[in-house]
Amino acid sequence: MSYLELETAIISMHCEDEKGIISAVTDFILTNNGNIVELDQHVDVDSNRFYMRIEWEIDGFGIERNKIGEYFETLVVKKYKDVHWNVNFNHQKPKMALFVSHYGHCLYDILGRVDTGEWNVDIACIISNHQEFEPLVSKFGIPFYYFEMKGNDKEAIEAEQIKLLLEHQVDLIVLARYMQILSPNFVDHFTNRIINIHHSSLPAFPGANPYKNAFMRGVKFMGATAHYVTSDLDEGPIIAQDVIPISHRHTLDDLKRRGRDIEKIVLANAVYAHLSRRVLTFGNKTVVFD
Repeated sequence: MSYLELETAIISMHCEDEKGIISAVTDFILTNNGNIVELDQHVDVDSNRFYMRIEWEIDGFGIERNKIGEYFETLVVKKYKDVHWNVNFNHQKPKMALFVSHYGHCLYDILGRVDTGEWNVDIACIISNHQEFEPLVSKFGIPFYYFEMKGNDKEAIEAEQIKLLLEHQVDLIVLARYMQILSPNFVDHFTNRIINIHHSSLPAFPGANPYKNAFMRGVKFMGATAHYVTSDLDEGPIIAQDVIPISHRHTLDDLKRRGRDIEKIVLANAVYAHLSRRVLTFGNKTVVFD
């Protein structure tokens, strides 16, 4: 049996740092006949914060899976201060919603990764303020919802969107180049469950033509940033970033093409890290375990 075929449980946690946390968590697992397959930990010295992700085989474990959280809280969590934690299982299939406008490169990339089974996730629905991708989405049998934003009541539209997401029991929202600003009310419904992607030309080159502005300045690198969405525009906790070199030989069209490529890769890396339960967030900062 390969590692990917194992059925595992995952505990992710962070708390105030003190002695004995690793020992307490591993003892909890080993005492109950669990075989640990992966363990990552990190201490942020400046904030005195301990972060940990631990994964173990569930087969033969001495506690029923629906009771693991209850036992862990009683036997481990209550010993430490300000603990944020959760238990997940690798065979759980989260439900994801995609928001998209009229740029399709991230949408196509995500649809391909899900359709080929690269990601263990279901796309519950796709929401857009444009209709052009509805024929594509229909081929995958995914519900598509169109909302005309221009001139309409944004608050009422977002309320309808939130209702849809709750009806579909969505765990994660991915803004696959969705060219609308979400209200604080919308964001508050899905804290650390909305991932956005934007080019690295922000904030130096904002506006409608960032690539043209960057090209005219002769930039020597470009990239992308994927982050959780907060009420502060483009300032949420960063999950993934990457850059690529740019030279004088690259045209404006080259910049746009290469920009689309790096956006797809960075967004995919961020979504995969979230789906793998490898992202721990505290304040406006993340710890992302490889």
